[in-house]
Amino acid sequence: MALPPLVDPVAELPADELVRAARQLKLPELGELAQRRLFAAKVGVLGAGGLGSPVLLYLASAGVGTIGIVDDDTVDITNLQRQVIFGTADVGQPKATVAARRIRELSPHTRVIEHRERLTPANAETMLGGYDLIIDGSDSFDTRYAVADACAAIGVPLVWGSVLRFDAQATVFWSKPPAGPAVTLRDVFPTPPAAGEVPSCAEAGVLGALCGQLGGILAAEAVKLICGAGDSLLGRMLVLDALSMRMREVPLAPTTRRVPDAAPASPGRPAVSRIGVDELDALSGATLLDVREPHEFARGSIPGAVSLPLSGVLGDPASVTVDGTLVVFCQEGPRARAAARALAAAHPGADIRVLDGGYAEWSSRSRA
Repeated sequence: MALPPLVDPVAELPADELVRAARQLKLPELGELAQRRLFAAKVGVLGAGGLGSPVLLYLASAGVGTIGIVDDDTVDITNLQRQVIFGTADVGQPKATVAARRIRELSPHTRVIEHRERLTPANAETMLGGYDLIIDGSDSFDTRYAVADACAAIGVPLVWGSVLRFDAQATVFWSKPPAGPAVTLRDVFPTPPAAGEVPSCAEAGVLGALCGQLGGILAAEAVKLICGAGDSLLGRMLVLDALSMRMREVPLAPTTRRVPDAAPASPGRPAVSRIGVDELDALSGATLLDVREPHEFARGSIPGAVSLPLSGVLGDPASVTVDGTLVVFCQEGPRARAAARALAAAHPGADIRVLDGGYAEWSSRSRA
């Protein structure tokens, strides 16, 4: 989706900025006018972590005039595997302060604003209201929804990304775009997942290089929106699988039909019902879908089950083949319920069931 430039240009660039941006100025899609737009732009970045680190570095390198950093955390040694803006000497220091210092070293003309406080629904609109564009690289669902709701309320474009293990997603949410679909986070994911449904990076791990890859994509989307160059990700989600090194796109619409557990799919049958372990043997011809992580599946699963992690289901539920009865399970149930709801929304009328107690219940009964 091609969009007009987000920011009016400054009248003139500092002389050394023209030299510094020489290679970027040679791009006919950008040029000197776009560089002046970048210098005028104010971009807020949520999180100076795995995604925020490359985003901040590339925004500063591109010549963005004002960058805000929202992060109340300190540098931990476990961050260094992927948070490339930090070094070992920075451990224990505030992330926003260290990142701001690095940006000033990289781009002396860039004004850096440190927000060393936690963003909440109460302060989000005030904190983000002065920026032309927001990039969300946060890693908690509470923050993601607070950011998205604030951006939707004030009409600021949100460049959004998420990463877990070897999987990543990127898109642009915008409640009041000058053209194209007005898609927000809640149109795609109406409510945050329940606690325990989706593991954190600390629990499931993350490939550091994928954070850099996705961060570069988010920074590129911000540059394009600011300058009015190319086609933005508004109305589509980019899904990356680093293990197979494949990318695909998922179209997004302004509204997504929400299907609760008991929404009828056909007369007398709920869209997502439940089935007990003792009923599995009597259910012939059903497909068993294990939505746990691959390392969990490798340690043992129900015989005949197909492995597809929850992130893969949520990334593109319409691509999952649902032929006949589909029984979804995880270790105990929360991830399976999230997957089943997404599949029910993508396959109206399908017979999708959640295994009560999940693999843990099946395993305990099998050993009995």
